[in-house]
Amino acid sequence: MTLLDLLDAAAVFVFALTGALVASRAQLDLVGFAFVASLTAVGGGTLRDVILDRNPVFWVAQPGFIAVAVAAAVIVFFTAHLFESRLRLLTWLDALALAVAVPAGVGVALATGQHWAIVLLMGVATGCLGGLMRDVVCNEVPLVLKQGELYLSAAFAGAGAALAALAVLPTGPALIVCALVTFVLRAGSLLFGWRLPVYRSRPPRR
Repeated sequence: MTLLDLLDAAAVFVFALTGALVASRAQLDLVGFAFVASLTAVGGGTLRDVILDRNPVFWVAQPGFIAVAVAAAVIVFFTAHLFESRLRLLTWLDALALAVAVPAGVGVALATGQHWAIVLLMGVATGCLGGLMRDVVCNEVPLVLKQGELYLSAAFAGAGAALAALAVLPTGPALIVCALVTFVLRAGSLLFGWRLPVYRSRPPRR
C-alpha cells in the first residue's frame, strides 16, 4: 500500500466516523448511518478524482474503502450513546479528518503532475467537500462555513505549506508538513478562538 493509499484510507475512516456521528444526532437507522458515513468518507475524494480524470475513482478501484466506511458507521451506531458530547467529539474528529484528507488530495494532484494551483485546490476540495455534503444532507450548519472559524483557511494554509515545503523536502515529508499545519490551525481555532475577520454590515445611512 502506498502513502497515498494510506492517507486515503485514514481520511475515509475518520470522515466516516464523523458522518456516523452526525447521523446519530439526526437519529437515523443503521442504513442511514452507513449512507451518511460513506457519503462523508468518499465525497471529497470522489470529486477530486472526477476533476482530475482519475479512472477509476479511488473507491471503485478499491471497494474496501466502502467497507471501511460502513464498519465505522456500525461502530458508531452501537457506541454513540456512550459519549457525553457527540458534538465536541464530532468537531475534533472532523479536525483530524481534515488534517489527513488535505495532504491526500495534495498528494494525488502532485502524482498526476498538476499545476500548483490545481494541487492547492484539490487539497482543499478533498478535505472540505465530504464534510460539507454530510452537513447539508443532515440539515446541520456546515462546519466548513461556521462564522470566522479556521476551516477552509486551515485547508488552504496546509496545502500551501506542502507546496512551499516541496522546495526543500521530498513529497512524503512535505505532506506531513501539510497535515501538521492544517491540524494546528484548525485546533487553534477550536481551542483558542483563532479567527479570521468576518464581514459586518453597516447600518443604512439616513
